[in-house]
Amino acid sequence: MNSAATVDALSALEAQVRNGDVDTVLACFVDMQGRLMGKRLHARHFVDGGWEETHCCNYLLATDLEMATPDGYASTSWQAGYGDYIMKPDLATLRPVPWLDGTVLVLCDILDHHSHTPVAHAPRTMLERQLERLEELGLDAMIASELEFFLFEQSVDEIRQADFRDLRPISGYNEDYHIFQTAKEEHVLRPVRNLLHAAGIPVEGTKGEAGCGQEELNIKYAPALDTADYHTIAKHAIKEIAWQKGRAATFLPKWHQEHSGSSSHIHQSLWQGDTPVFYDASDELGMSSLMKHYLAGLLKYAPDYTYFLAPYINSYKRFQKGSFAPTRTVWSVDNRTAGFRLCASGTKAVRIECRIGGSDLNPYLAIAAQLAAGMKGINDRLELPPPAVGDTYAGDSGLIPQNLRDAKDALQGSSMLREALGDAVVDHYVRAAEVELEDFDRVVTHYEVARGFERA
Repeated sequence: MNSAATVDALSALEAQVRNGDVDTVLACFVDMQGRLMGKRLHARHFVDGGWEETHCCNYLLATDLEMATPDGYASTSWQAGYGDYIMKPDLATLRPVPWLDGTVLVLCDILDHHSHTPVAHAPRTMLERQLERLEELGLDAMIASELEFFLFEQSVDEIRQADFRDLRPISGYNEDYHIFQTAKEEHVLRPVRNLLHAAGIPVEGTKGEAGCGQEELNIKYAPALDTADYHTIAKHAIKEIAWQKGRAATFLPKWHQEHSGSSSHIHQSLWQGDTPVFYDASDELGMSSLMKHYLAGLLKYAPDYTYFLAPYINSYKRFQKGSFAPTRTVWSVDNRTAGFRLCASGTKAVRIECRIGGSDLNPYLAIAAQLAAGMKGINDRLELPPPAVGDTYAGDSGLIPQNLRDAKDALQGSSMLREALGDAVVDHYVRAAEVELEDFDRVVTHYEVARGFERA
């Protein structure tokens, strides 16, 4: 954000603070899990100087879902004393939070406390670095992500007190595109749409998805960093607004084996200024040679970056035949059984949709990794194989990694991602995968006890 825009943003906020319209600034950054972390600052402190920087503990980018402090990270440890990072507000992201009184939000980049340089494994930094590489090729990325989630009758506190058992979705039947059933959920979804729109997020709409109580939020495509910001803020807002209404929202990809899973499809295209460079009117499908190279990169390196699309044990429970969640890294034309679907073929809106990612992905990491793979395809002029046809579940080639352990191994051995992201960044997220595996491996699950208590 240039200095003039910074002054304008601060002047506008200062007026709101002076008038009593704003009293709280949420200074947030995005953690490894894609969550908003940070502080609530008094708005007067923020406009008087807090906008320049604030601080946080560096363990926050080396933790798990439970906020534990596992060992094995090179970036921070008990031995190193868990020092500080600098949170540097990006005033271009300053926006109202209409579902909270008197509150605005700003996203921060994370800097090293001593060198004031960006922390390489911070998710927002990782995406910014890939966008800089893309800019060197004279290209920009336009991205859209879909947010699928489930709503439940109970509040999250009631569900927790019941030990996450007897979960009751807010509807009793498949509500895919179902107008009557979704009318019953408007007490949650209407404020989600309207309040996010009021926060400056270009919401298109919501719809019922193919499960009991399953919903989808669609946000208009935007430059890649904006899309990741929108996705993260929207996911946070859905949880908060559902909580305010006495309901619970979950982005767990597979909350029950008998119910459908939740995905987060990522639509992507490359542009030069106002020109979509994926489009070639002379091609049968409207695909430019650049698009074909990009897609070939996505396909070739899909196992390498699957971890960034499916980062937890539960993530892999989605990948079932006949479930609309893919099992193979093949591409096809407008075919929802494939890992990659060509959308809007033959038009200027031609784009590729990656259908592998689950609702638990971190959008910054997912987009950064796919841009890295696509750029590798462009730079190496990779040849795109023919599209798959028919039911792509039937094939046995190009399988998505079957579990987190396989995805971790593919990430660890990825020379492409090590070149694009750096060894230290890859090793950091390999360790994150190992932490998830180690934690799960030591836990005795309800399934094991119920299955074997008497019969083993």
